[in-house]
Amino acid sequence: MDCACSNFRSSSLLLLGRSPSLHPHSSFPSKLRFLAIGAEYGEGFETFRPDGPLKVDVDFLNDRLQEGFLQRIRYAMKPDEAYGLIFSFDNVVADTRTLKLNSWKQLASEEGKEIPEDADVQGRMLYAGADHVLHKLSKPVEGLKEWLDAVSTARIPCAVVSSLDRINMTEALERMELKKYFQAIVTEEDGMDSIAHRFLSAAMKLDRKPSKCVVFEDEPRGIAAAHNCTMMAVALIGAHPAYDLVQADLAVASFNELSVINLRRLFANKGSTFMDLQKQLL
Repeated sequence: MDCACSNFRSSSLLLLGRSPSLHPHSSFPSKLRFLAIGAEYGEGFETFRPDGPLKVDVDFLNDRLQEGFLQRIRYAMKPDEAYGLIFSFDNVVADTRTLKLNSWKQLASEEGKEIPEDADVQGRMLYAGADHVLHKLSKPVEGLKEWLDAVSTARIPCAVVSSLDRINMTEALERMELKKYFQAIVTEEDGMDSIAHRFLSAAMKLDRKPSKCVVFEDEPRGIAAAHNCTMMAVALIGAHPAYDLVQADLAVASFNELSVINLRRLFANKGSTFMDLQKQLL
């Protein structure tokens, strides 16, 4: 913990305009390496196997994860189970933006400085290392637990993705009492270097075609990454205003606005840019 705090303070002082006296370096365990595939293959990555490299891209996964005969029969009777839900951790599962910004404000106050008002500067600050403050997370984003209860009842598998390490992620989920809802977790140790790669990794872990997955995001770039993976995107309005999230298939102010019926209509109207919200009748 002391090392993490030291690293955070060093990077923090740089962004606040003060050079730290020390530059500690964190050592991370080696990760399984993947090579990103360019536009020729679409979104995906290349992994290495004993018999040679394997190009894992969107088309490959949509084909490889095609439902078998028995699965198709089951999904015909229980169509909701065919979907896979993928949640970004930051600001979708937990309000890390407010937590990190408050930590920056506290540090700035201790150093006799002020947080810049410029939104771009604040954005860069929020992406700086501040993992050690995650122990303060105690509750999820409003309405998330109720939404996860609903999709769990419908037996829809869920995954959560983040650039955090697995220990921090797991501990945060356990503190918020959410771990039981996620059948798959994608973290730093999975070696995925981009948002799209994390989404594809989550689809593989859920054993769901990317084209049957829904991503829950609050960032325009996350929405673009979801679409590049042939996934649907639901935007959570908050960190970004609604007009910045117009590319999403659906934008909501809170998880309380969602129901499983919305997922069915989302795929029923695939290709449409509009979907009315409907409350679910239980």
